[in-house]
Amino acid sequence: MPKVSDAHRQARRREILDAAAACFARQGFHRTSMQDIVRESGISAGLVYRYFAGKDDVIAAIVGQWHEHRERLLTGSAPPAPSSPPEAAPQSPANAGPQSPAEAAPQSPPGAETPALQGPAEAGNGPLPAYLTMLGAVGAPDSAADLRLGVQVWAEALRSPTIAELARGGVDRFRELAAETIRGVERDRGLPAGVEPDALARVLIAIYQGLMLQTAWDGAVDNDAFVRAVAGLVGPIAEPGRDGRSGEA
Repeated sequence: MPKVSDAHRQARRREILDAAAACFARQGFHRTSMQDIVRESGISAGLVYRYFAGKDDVIAAIVGQWHEHRERLLTGSAPPAPSSPPEAAPQSPANAGPQSPAEAAPQSPPGAETPALQGPAEAGNGPLPAYLTMLGAVGAPDSAADLRLGVQVWAEALRSPTIAELARGGVDRFRELAAETIRGVERDRGLPAGVEPDALARVLIAIYQGLMLQTAWDGAVDNDAFVRAVAGLVGPIAEPGRDGRSGEA
């Protein structure tokens, strides 16, 4: 029997997870069964179960990859090539447990295609343009299903300790990286009196999460106006040459 390549196995995993994401966005986690995912993917049930033991493993894989991908964006790291990292393929249901989130999930998770506080150069110079680019992408016309799925993940975290741990871990890592960037701003230019980097990082995350939730509920949210308002609020803190700083220019 010809050996199946790592690239083929990764592509198969992505097919399964893309199918699962479509089902979850369309009918919710609890109304989606593994059989629904099997039908959506067009892959045999036996093969699907070689990669994932059940629905919770699929959800955990998606959430884990979202956070992994977002961390790469926060740190300015380029995403890995499609064939990397190589993975050991499951050969049979007996020896093929569910993959870790980093191994099993799609390479580009929903809602994570945009740069954050220290994103790629094309997002603009400095942390604020990159953060605003991330906010602006929330209102993209093709993001509606992804936003619904993201909100469902937050709700699922209240039920599943595994998902809750993943969700908290991802937010904590986001906060740590954002606070590190803000501390750099504090060292270079100063922050207004009483503004703590960790607290400001939490505020920025809350703004992003709030926009996601509002947009998922209300498609009439004026995303451009929202981004302009946020720029007016945090610009004096994050941007060089703006008023409102306590440090030296």
